Amino acid sequence: MNHTTNIMIVGVGGQGTLLASRILGNVALSLGLDVKVSEVHGMSQRGGSVVTYVKYGDTVHSPIIDRGEADIILAFELLEAYRALPWLKTGGKLIVNDQRINPMPVITGATDYPDRIAQTLTECADTTVLDALALAARAGNIKAVNVVLIGVMAQNTGIPYEVWVQAIQGTVPPKFLEINMRAFDLGYHHKK
Repeated sequence: MNHTTNIMIVGVGGQGTLLASRILGNVALSLGLDVKVSEVHGMSQRGGSVVTYVKYGDTVHSPIIDRGEADIILAFELLEAYRALPWLKTGGKLIVNDQRINPMPVITGATDYPDRIAQTLTECADTTVLDALALAARAGNIKAVNVVLIGVMAQNTGIPYEVWVQAIQGTVPPKFLEINMRAFDLGYHHKK
């Protein structure tokens, strides 16, 4: 039987979802697995929703993840986590940065940002909610939220720590490597 791991990464434009998917892809490749990555987004350059699918296993035919199929959802923002919840499979893991980024309808006053999203998520699924922005700042750059979240996810995969480190070293430009390694370690050692 061919087992495939399905990971959905959700956020808004500029949060580093593409780098996160590249790190995940490199982890899978280093394990000798077939991997497919697909990025689907709206107006990402203007802070719109960004969704990236990463699938890996012995054989992967399509990168698309359907509703109820995601083993892990890595969410860079609260509302995006809430929107992605239908894609999480029963027993799946949701890892969420508690950051709130107002979408355009909220900015224009057409609607309100929903209350109690984190509480709703934890009531619906196995969820880790953390202040990844604060951990990224501790690492040296708030843009390292993506690698903090990768660190949290890594501790839930059973894939050895060293494999993740090698993937980060092979993906992140050298001038940003030290900050990203600190960000990964802070996420990896984060306690729920």
